[in-house]
Amino acid sequence: MEPDNITNLPTEETPKDTAPVEVAVVSAPEASQAPAQREFRKNSRKPAPRREARVKPEFDQKIISIRRVTRVVTGGRRFSFSVGIVIGDRKGRVGVGQGKAGDTPVAIDKAVRDARKNMIKVVTTKYGSIPHEVDAKYSSSRVLIMRAKGKGVLAGSSVRTVLEFAGLKEVSSKIFSRSKNKMNNAKAAIKALSMLKPSKK
Repeated sequence: MEPDNITNLPTEETPKDTAPVEVAVVSAPEASQAPAQREFRKNSRKPAPRREARVKPEFDQKIISIRRVTRVVTGGRRFSFSVGIVIGDRKGRVGVGQGKAGDTPVAIDKAVRDARKNMIKVVTTKYGSIPHEVDAKYSSSRVLIMRAKGKGVLAGSSVRTVLEFAGLKEVSSKIFSRSKNKMNNAKAAIKALSMLKPSKK
């Protein structure tokens, strides 16, 4: 006979039903396709839009002088900039201009506009020289321009810039004055080139 005071021993609870875990097995061919898909995604990006090519300006330009000018007024000093510039197409047209403004870019724009207004057409020969020698004087600067066959451009200071931008290739120049003012030297060269006349031949 079983005793009456025997208590029922706790029994282990059976675990609750859990959802089965599915394990994805990647086959060898699928695994080898993964890097290829990554490369395809990298190469599938849209190409960056091409930038438009910069349009070459009609005239070449070079700053020959830039100065900061101080003006004394009742309230103090006021500063502005004076810019001298040479422009040309290297095909016979050249000009010198000057511009003044409180900001450098504005002064450069003014100088370019002034140079366009004062542009001249230089008389040249088929060899890139001048038909005859010529000299001119502007303010305290005096410049002589001569032919130099087969020697290239022999000039200094801002006169060289004027001759190169005019498209001359076989000329030489001589500055007789002691002036180091580049604007006056350039304007003297422009004045001399404007006095050229075509040869009678």
